[in-house]
Amino acid sequence: MNLFRALSTALLAILLVAPAWAGDLLEQVVAAAPAGATVRVPAGVHAVHLKLERPITLVGEPGAILDGGGRGDVLRISAANVTVRDLIVRRSGTDLTAMNAGIYIERKARDVVIRANRVEASLFGIYLDGASNVRVERNVVRGLRNLRVADRGDGIHLWNDSGCTIEGNDVAGTRDGIYVYVSSGNTIARNLVHGVRYGVHYMYSQHNLLLDNVSRGNLAGYALMASHHLKVIGNSSEDEGSYGFLLNYISHSEVAGNRVYRINGQSDDAGGTIEGTEGKGLFVYLSQFNSFHDNLVADSQIGIHVTAGSESNRFRANRFEDNRLQVKYVQNLAQEWSERGRGNFWSDYLGWDLDADGIGDVPFRPNDGVDVLLWKYPSARNLMSSPSVLLMRYVQRAFPVFTPPSVQDSHPLMKAPRP
Repeated sequence: MNLFRALSTALLAILLVAPAWAGDLLEQVVAAAPAGATVRVPAGVHAVHLKLERPITLVGEPGAILDGGGRGDVLRISAANVTVRDLIVRRSGTDLTAMNAGIYIERKARDVVIRANRVEASLFGIYLDGASNVRVERNVVRGLRNLRVADRGDGIHLWNDSGCTIEGNDVAGTRDGIYVYVSSGNTIARNLVHGVRYGVHYMYSQHNLLLDNVSRGNLAGYALMASHHLKVIGNSSEDEGSYGFLLNYISHSEVAGNRVYRINGQSDDAGGTIEGTEGKGLFVYLSQFNSFHDNLVADSQIGIHVTAGSESNRFRANRFEDNRLQVKYVQNLAQEWSERGRGNFWSDYLGWDLDADGIGDVPFRPNDGVDVLLWKYPSARNLMSSPSVLLMRYVQRAFPVFTPPSVQDSHPLMKAPRP
């Protein structure tokens, strides 16, 4: 240990005055560091491809930069009990097949901490490859904006990882902000993701917690796919291009206390919405046995779109406020959206409450047969004001047997529930 201290002191003294190509000296210090050592990286640009193969702590002094020169991984971790903090890590390679990353954490790594770093100009920012009990917290990740979105990597990528916590990071300019694939028992909390394709993207994962994250200005906020037993709690989605929350083949999950604002679709050159790309606050596709409660969806083109066999979902105490179309429901089975005498708040509900119990006396039905007809045959919109359409609406009201299956909230709330 004393020999290492003497060697590291001498080499780091050289590093303090050496030009950028002195990265080889830093690599020698790291390679010589015994288990449990702390290596402090001095200010300056260090051209390196570091490998951390034993438990050490790597700490950057203010202005310390690890530069990969545009090839390979800048920093690769294969040992347990490693901590990396306070560094600028930049310029990985751009090989998607090799998953080049600013920081790459291998499968045999355990109990790793990546804290308060800035990872920039890298294909993948931080890549977790089968590791467990990793903490990635308070990092800033910026991707390669010069590449097409499809050619970029993700800001923080989890593959077959468990027991990990991804918290308090700021991610922008990548393909997806945080991508979770075939991973269970992880927590994604209090991250900010902006300027990417999907803010948070789940695939084939289960028993994960998605808590208090903020997605802003992405194509979609949260793309939850082919997963089950997720807890999606307290997140927000603002000003996305297509979806706030997309649920595709999601089951046995809880979606609660989330906030969705201004999902206004994709615009054409004239500023109008492209047909079929309307913004959807919630899009529920082929998803069953989920609970939606205490969510707010506001100021979007479509509040919630439910389709493709999405059945046995429960809705209560949600707020649908000032969406151009509150519900788009395209299914053949009627659904009740209230539980134990308590439904949801609808800003366009026109019923009354004669007994003043806070529950509307008239059920809320957001759609009728004419709506369904117009969704299936968009050209029929030209007949909106025609006598035939007015007659159809009258017949449905007078003879409910002709009303197609739809959503009904039998106990709509007269006032918006408190968040």
